Amino acid sequence: MTTLCRGVRGATTVETDDRETILKATRELLALIIHLNGIHKEDVASALFTTTPDLNSAFPATAARQIGWLDVPLMCMHEIEVPGSLSRCIRVLLHWNTETPQAAIQHVYLKEAQSLRPDKTVVLSNVDMQELYRWIEEQLAHWRNP
Repeated sequence: MTTLCRGVRGATTVETDDRETILKATRELLALIIHLNGIHKEDVASALFTTTPDLNSAFPATAARQIGWLDVPLMCMHEIEVPGSLSRCIRVLLHWNTETPQAAIQHVYLKEAQSLRPDKTVVLSNVDMQELYRWIEEQLAHWRNP
């Protein structure tokens, strides 16, 4: 099988434009994408992050650095303003080198962003979420104390 570069999408929303709120939501989104798809950081070619214009307290890419993506090229930008569109939204497009078929990739849409792609909504049990938060904390601890 040939390794290709595939796109993996995700989005989430936050209640407030606050640095830690944005970073926490982005870490959660990335952790779910990583967990559900079995992504290894060395296979991520790059990641593009966008926020709606009402979010400007943090670069979402900082959250990727916090979970160990130190060598992955990252970029942040704002979404275009479309009247009536979802507000306080963080989106990501990962470019992933993988043998996984496009149809098998699990895209992740959380919170109010589920309205963007209701066909891609993911539901995890509390046990899965506890494991996910434990993993995030381990990554943060390593980032804070390399």
